[in-house]
Amino acid sequence: MSEECDVLLRDGGIAHLRPLAAGDGAGLHELVERTSERSAYLRFFTGGRATAHAYVDRLTRPGRQGLVLVAVLHGRLVAIAEHTPAAAPTAAEMAILIDDAAQGLGLGTLLLEHLAVRAAEAGVAELTGEVLAENRAMLRMLHDLGLPVDLEYDGSLVHLRIRLDPGDRLLESVAARDHQAERASLARVMAPASIAVVGAGRDPSGAGHKVLRNLLDGGFPGPVYPVNPKAARVAGIEAYPDLRAVPGPVDLAVVAVPAPAVLSVARDCAAAGVKGLVVLTAGFAENEGRPAERELVAICRSAGMRLVGPNCLGIVNTAARMNASFLPAPLVGGGIAVMSQSGAVGAALLERLPVSSLVSVGDKADVSGNDLLEYWEDDEAARVIALYLESFGNPRRFAGIAARVGRRKPVLLIKSGRSVAGDRAVRSHTAAAATPDVAVDALVRAAGVIRVDGVRDLLDTARLLTAQPLPAGRRVAIVGNSGGPQAMAADACEREGLVVPELVPSAAPSAWVRAGSALGNPVDLTADASAEEIGAAVERVLAEAGVDAVLVVYTPPFGSGPEATRKAIGEAARASRKTVVACVMGHEGLIDGRIPVYAYPEEAVRALARVTAYAAWLRTPDDRAEPASRGQARGAREIVLSELAARPGGGWLDPVTTGRLLRCFGVNVAESISVDGPESARVEIIVGGVNYPAFGPLVMVGMGGVTADLLADRAFRVPPLSLDAAAELIADLRCSPLLYGHLGRPKADVRSLAEQIVRVGRLLDALPEVAELDLDPVIVSPSGAVAVDARVRLAPSTPAPSPFARRLR
Repeated sequence: MSEECDVLLRDGGIAHLRPLAAGDGAGLHELVERTSERSAYLRFFTGGRATAHAYVDRLTRPGRQGLVLVAVLHGRLVAIAEHTPAAAPTAAEMAILIDDAAQGLGLGTLLLEHLAVRAAEAGVAELTGEVLAENRAMLRMLHDLGLPVDLEYDGSLVHLRIRLDPGDRLLESVAARDHQAERASLARVMAPASIAVVGAGRDPSGAGHKVLRNLLDGGFPGPVYPVNPKAARVAGIEAYPDLRAVPGPVDLAVVAVPAPAVLSVARDCAAAGVKGLVVLTAGFAENEGRPAERELVAICRSAGMRLVGPNCLGIVNTAARMNASFLPAPLVGGGIAVMSQSGAVGAALLERLPVSSLVSVGDKADVSGNDLLEYWEDDEAARVIALYLESFGNPRRFAGIAARVGRRKPVLLIKSGRSVAGDRAVRSHTAAAATPDVAVDALVRAAGVIRVDGVRDLLDTARLLTAQPLPAGRRVAIVGNSGGPQAMAADACEREGLVVPELVPSAAPSAWVRAGSALGNPVDLTADASAEEIGAAVERVLAEAGVDAVLVVYTPPFGSGPEATRKAIGEAARASRKTVVACVMGHEGLIDGRIPVYAYPEEAVRALARVTAYAAWLRTPDDRAEPASRGQARGAREIVLSELAARPGGGWLDPVTTGRLLRCFGVNVAESISVDGPESARVEIIVGGVNYPAFGPLVMVGMGGVTADLLADRAFRVPPLSLDAAAELIADLRCSPLLYGHLGRPKADVRSLAEQIVRVGRLLDALPEVAELDLDPVIVSPSGAVAVDARVRLAPSTPAPSPFARRLR
């Protein structure tokens, strides 16, 4: 992991962690001087500050072994943590000292997380230490850390041993602490008590003036301070020449000044104790502006400010009656939280969706989709989350957060860039098929994220999610008054993976439909059907046990007309808990505020299909895959490092080295195999993988043989995979019936194939240097699954940030 990083504290503040530097001696002695006698006693047991000063002198001597980390808060060194070699070769002694004023912010836990990760990377298996039994705060921190901790009580002293064996418990603990800090951090931005608009001019067409006007007209309940050195009043209220002149504290500053002045304003905000910054100004994303953007982030981080933007529209929170944007949208509350990297898309969504909040992130220099997912997870006003992203900051972290959030509320995603070509220099079947867009699909599918193709699809799907219950299955009944549009709806259902089952009514048809109606499904009531007849049919079909959702297709102006028919549909569905959507040809909106209405059948079916897939994902267990063991990873890493040392640029491994690497994870490649007949020998599968620097690893399974590229029958997942997930991956293939005894063929050993996939997934997850991998073919027969040939290409790779140590990107 990198040498230094910024971290979020429990209260939402920001600290900087780094290794001890040569010039830190004075700062450490100042830390000791600020330490109370009580804290010095709990840390050093005897001797008080004199012992502490001597300890600092030892730490700063040249040639010291071990690792020392320090934490800096608001420019002051406030904490130190160290580990030094112990008697056992794989153990190290640890110790922590924190400034009294910085205690209770979670710094000790953060330092211990990072210390543990770095110690493990150095081959340390356990950290040891001693703590006084009366030091309850330290003992509580150790208990909550998430690593196995053994405590041995010896009178007033406790001997501790922390086993560096990271697993699910540590990941869950780290995620919970990260979530708490993110929520506290963004609460300062999303629900501020006071706002300053820096650059609020008197020109009504200016962005700053529009923001100020929106805040005032929207009824923001806290004080709003225009900052303008050239005006005494703006928009009818008193203005101030700079932030120092503002009479009260400022939680959020919206900055609308020219790009050259932004850094100076940011420094003023830092000096004034502002908690969050929204920078509307453009001119930072271009190459010439990158250094200024980095400096802007550095100013914000050192002062503990979160930054939205630059180059953004602003933020909106209808629950807080805050429109801190220059969009003229009225503050109409709703249940959809929106984040957009595009200003135009954000404006379109705000105009058309009932939003709870909107954040236009612009260049996304600091606050990102990951941060906002953390905030909106516990936001009761946000029932659906909609994201427009042009890039992922940390895709694997996004997937982890989205999968957790998605269990509570749906996450919709528009990800631009579907047409970007993959790396044309690749030579393996897997890498050629696994384009970046395929990687995004696999990433979000595993996380339960609903990926949509554009703004129109997002609007359609969001409307359904906020208005109707989730369907219990894929079975759809279609009821309407026009055979053509209903047939189009049925065709769309088949394309989208929904089922239109034949209906066998449980009551006599004459009791609820007119003569001449088609009842099999679609239920075509003919153009003469009245509103009452359509309503009766909807009510009857909703009562059928074999129906999970009902799509009503009405073509006006036939029958009783649109108004009466809409009313009848609403009344028929009022008591039902099943999903109901309607297509009123050429019209959109809501019936009774509950039933979404679409202008065309295909739009309704696409939205219903996406919501149905999300509901199916919710019903699947939260599957945990086991990563590679330490032994597997250690042996394989030695091979990889040896090869890259000989060829720093990487390249394809020779067959012998390929076999050694694969065997570390239990993947065996046979030179020849025996099968029990020609039919068994014809089932060929490709198992492979690719590692994208931006997305991480991806596992592919596909049809092998000479038709592999022609048929393009492939499925992808993000590793590591459980055995069940690998089995689902196999089942996704169109050719999968061949493995299960199709047309009398012998059944293949699918479990053996799934085990090979799991092992390949572990290898790719553990070794980011494996750029491409192909097992081609894997012969799958009734007696097993054996790879006949294998190819592996290595490439230099920057290690991904450890998921066990929190950090701001």
